[in-house]
Formats: sequence, structure tokens, C-alpha cells
Amino acid sequence: MRFRTGDQIVYLGNYFGCGAEVRRAVDDLLIFRRSLLARTDVPCEDIVYLRGAQEEMWRKLLQLHLAPNPREVLEWMLDQGVDATITAYGGHPQEGLLAAQGGATAITRWTGTLRAVLNASDGHGQLMSILRHAAYTDDKGLLFVHAGVDPSRPLSAQSDSFWWSSNTFSRIDASYAGFRRVVRGFTRQDKGVQVGLYTATVDAGCGFGGPLVAVCFDADGKVISTIEA
Repeated sequence: MRFRTGDQIVYLGNYFGCGAEVRRAVDDLLIFRRSLLARTDVPCEDIVYLRGAQEEMWRKLLQLHLAPNPREVLEWMLDQGVDATITAYGGHPQEGLLAAQGGATAITRWTGTLRAVLNASDGHGQLMSILRHAAYTDDKGLLFVHAGVDPSRPLSAQSDSFWWSSNTFSRIDASYAGFRRVVRGFTRQDKGVQVGLYTATVDAGCGFGGPLVAVCFDADGKVISTIEA
């Protein structure tokens, strides 16, 4: 293992959705975390999980009874790949659509079943509860996000930009908020590892036919190594 004392791991989101092995993927994340924490030199805060678009949709899906137009919301989520997560946790998308027509009680019953399976899966519910919007190094040199940031807004006002502003990410042509580099883990276009002057994209298309990729950065944002699986 290349992990050394003082290193930190940041997962950039989309552990759920867009694949048939959702629960296995989450299990693998947790097993790897436990193997690192079994060492005496790795504190919990050195392993960070960001909330991706899929996790944000899953969170909203479990609150579907609060949506003013639940069926439309669910249909949009299904188009974005949340059906894989529903199936992984024992649900059926068509049943969800029927529940969405039946009112808040029917929706709550359906989502309650999904939540129960999630919480019964060792560590899965706990993982959902610790997901972060963004992460940065102690010296604020590197900023890690899921899909992007809106360079016209401060970090505290990004809101949904972390998950849906992949297009504005390309507009970053100077240091954003003083960070030397902004690193994202998902893009809807131009898949691959791309490193610019102030940004980096780490998305080789995993879940869409491409490999899973990890990149090691030093404190200055320079790429030390890249691993694909």
C-alpha cells in the first residue's frame, strides 16, 4: 500500500447509482477505510467522503414525501441513474412511481422500506451521514469538490453548484478563493484525468465503461502518480 503517515484520502462522490453493484461498492469503501484505521498512524479525519450527485439524489429521494411534485422529481432522478440504487436496496422504481401518485403516506411507506434496508446494511447509513460538500487541505492549498464550483460565488454560497456546476468549472482561469488548485471527481464531458493551471479533473468514466482512477497530489497540487483499475 502506498499510503504513508500524513497522507489523506478524499473520495469525490458517486458511490451510489449508475451500476448494478452499488452495495458492493459501498462495502469495498468501508472495508478499505477499516483497513486504514486499523493502523495506529491514521486518524479518522484523514479519510474524507464527498457527497456526489448520486448521493444527493438518494438523500432527496428518501425525503420524496416533502416534494410538491413527487412523481416528476422521481422521474427526473430515474433519468439520472438513481434506479440502480433503488434496486440495490430492494426497491422497484415502478413501485416508487405508483407511490408518488398515492400521496405522502404511500411515498413515506415506500421510502421507509428503502431506508430500513440501507440502515440494516453494515455502515451504509453511517456513511451517508458523514458525507461532506467539499474538502480542503489545512493550508487551503487544494480544494476538492464533486463536479464543480461556480467561480462567481464564494465557497460558502455554492449550494447545489457542487453537484451540478460542471460547466462553470471550465471557466476557472485563475486561483479560486485563494486555492492553488480545485480538484473535481465528475464531469459530464471530456472524461479522463485533466490537469490545468488551477484545476484538475479526475474522472475516467467509471460506471460508464471507463476505469476507476485515483490521483495522488502533493501539497502544491502537483500530480505524483495516477492509478487505474
